[in-house]
Amino acid sequence: MVESMHADGRAGIDAALVRRLVAAQFPQWSALPVTPVEVDGWDNRTYRLGDEMTARLPTAAGYVPAVDKEHRWLPVLAPSLPVAVPVPLAKGAPGEGYRFSWSIRRWLDGETASPDRIGDLSEFAVSVAGFVRALQRVDATGGPAAGAHSFHRGASPAHYDDETRRTLAALDGRVDTARASAVWDAALRAAWSGPPVWFHGDIASGNLLVRDGKLAAVIDFGTSGVGDPACDLVIAWTMFSGESREAFRGAVGQEPATWARARGWALWKALITLVRDIDENEERAAVNRRVIDEVLADHDRAG
Repeated sequence: MVESMHADGRAGIDAALVRRLVAAQFPQWSALPVTPVEVDGWDNRTYRLGDEMTARLPTAAGYVPAVDKEHRWLPVLAPSLPVAVPVPLAKGAPGEGYRFSWSIRRWLDGETASPDRIGDLSEFAVSVAGFVRALQRVDATGGPAAGAHSFHRGASPAHYDDETRRTLAALDGRVDTARASAVWDAALRAAWSGPPVWFHGDIASGNLLVRDGKLAAVIDFGTSGVGDPACDLVIAWTMFSGESREAFRGAVGQEPATWARARGWALWKALITLVRDIDENEERAAVNRRVIDEVLADHDRAG
């Protein structure tokens, strides 16, 4: 029953539930095996359905709008993009004790991006930049304007101003809060003034698939929409560094104000993750400290 699931919805989502949902709503696929994917996300639970499909179930109400959005817009975006993106095949309804809509997609081959799986990181960075630029060129008319469905990616980072300042206060003495505040203030001043363009919203290693050492696919458009593309530059600090960062920066272009907002987005995420992990998980805390340090240094260089 739904009532037995935890608030985040992950409890109660398992292969048995997926089998029941598929059997009830898509009986033509009911004989296919259902198995968990090797690397799963937090927003959705994903299961392999046979050899050629996946079933994807949101874990909480806040992630449900992505089902309709992706079903509607991924087929529109795909022809203009240089690598594969998810192909929606069917949209499921609540049932079998599961209260959200859900989706079936075509399986995409590839491994989650990591430096050991990438042949040339600078070349990979240029490919990611090419994807971002191609996405921005897609006609944004009628696209979903940034807002709650995108967790405000594509809107002004000012939506997270209170949270960021509370986090800076909590980390006072443990990070350089004066310099971090300067980065955040600069991001808020650098208001977006261009026409809305398509953005992905979460260009990160976990959403990039690699095959034969190269970018093969981009997945999880749950935070996508039309608006300010600054959020799609955050990978410059979270995955790239040195030569690969400069390769990404050069290939993706964007005006200085957009980079200022991007530093704000990167800082916000690193800060809220660090404050959670700083006394609990030294390894994750170190990753976010590195991102913060490199964002601050980048801001200093930008002047």
